[in-house]
Amino acid sequence: MGLLAPVRAASAAERATGDLAFLQAMLDAEAALTRARARLGLAPASAAAAVDAAADASRYDLRDLAARARSGGNPVIPLVGVLRAAVGPSAAAYVHRGATSQDILDTAAMLVARRTLGHTLTDLDRTAGRLAALAGTHRDTPMAGRTLTQHAVPTTFGLKAAVWYRLVRDAVDRLTAVRAGLPAQLGGAAGTLAVIAEETTPVTALALLAGYAEETGLAEPVLPWHTARTPVADLAGALAFTTGALGKLAADVLAMARTETGEVSEAAGGGSSAMPHKDNPVSATLIAAAARQVPALASVLFGSLAAEDERPAGAWHAEWQPLREALRITGGAARCAADLAAGLRPHPARMRANLARTGDLIVSERLALALAPHLGSSRARSLVTWASARARHDTSLIGRLRDLPELADLPEPYWRDLADPTRYLGCAPQLVDRALSDPVREHP
Repeated sequence: MGLLAPVRAASAAERATGDLAFLQAMLDAEAALTRARARLGLAPASAAAAVDAAADASRYDLRDLAARARSGGNPVIPLVGVLRAAVGPSAAAYVHRGATSQDILDTAAMLVARRTLGHTLTDLDRTAGRLAALAGTHRDTPMAGRTLTQHAVPTTFGLKAAVWYRLVRDAVDRLTAVRAGLPAQLGGAAGTLAVIAEETTPVTALALLAGYAEETGLAEPVLPWHTARTPVADLAGALAFTTGALGKLAADVLAMARTETGEVSEAAGGGSSAMPHKDNPVSATLIAAAARQVPALASVLFGSLAAEDERPAGAWHAEWQPLREALRITGGAARCAADLAAGLRPHPARMRANLARTGDLIVSERLALALAPHLGSSRARSLVTWASARARHDTSLIGRLRDLPELADLPEPYWRDLADPTRYLGCAPQLVDRALSDPVREHP
């Protein structure tokens, strides 16, 4: 029920990956196979109609199927029995004909993934749209850039939001490509399509594979992929990347929302069971948790690539739960990201105040560059380093430097310009423009 998984609780991704959804996908796979047979004259149209009518997950006892799955190691075996009984004697012979359990469960998993990713991509599009708006609005809003937790050089909040935006766009591109390539699975007992080829011809068997893929709406595979798990591995990688990309957004928001930093806040923070004053960045917290979980789930899916023979014992079975949970968590994280981005409140005044906390030390790099023509590059850097070490404690960096005899002739306006952090933003505004001008690729 998601009690310990609030990131995906009551989400579209959770509904799309539930037991009922998987059962419906297995039934959809069985119905698609019978329809494809009927198209080639390998089954009567009445049989296809009967299987279509019986392919309603609400008609079946999920708990009973789950309990009976243990005897054969997967839920397809008991499902085929009850489906044959449901369609009646005249159509029963055309249920599951030429297929094996893995064909149906793999196809169902790809159907579930395709349906779930549709919801995930919608939320990612919402996220990207809001982040693009933030980046454009705050193109020139100065703030401190930070490296290794410390003030580095000035940047803009717009550039930070543009980085988030690009990561989300990258996730959309990867998920879109993977979704378009999710394949149907049909190989029979050992991936040779032997039953179908025996009752017809090899040419017709391959035509049935193409028709089956078309009926499911999935891609046609070049080969049965019972032990060539590229589709699952590609999906795992895209899901792990997506939660990691969203995790970058979350990590930055969590750091910037600290009480002592206060540069952003969530529109609807979460409360505390003990402290009435708390306004916690909950969406970012849930995304951060998701970003830590999905790579571990993906590692199981990548591990299943090492599958022996033509059908593995254990490797395929190990995929089911991690794949479902990775889809759920990624979908939930995308929902949280859309909510987070929609309500994220930047606080430019706090950004400017924090930028000033290190005084002119934040432009030390600029000072070293500016003084090089007067002192030589090596001497300028050496003096700025020396002055910076002392300025941390008792005075400004420029105050230390302007007292040096070799710099005494430089006028006050020169120093004042160098000390202004808003005049050392590099290409930050232009990089925002560059990020936002890249055309968005449409996805189906």
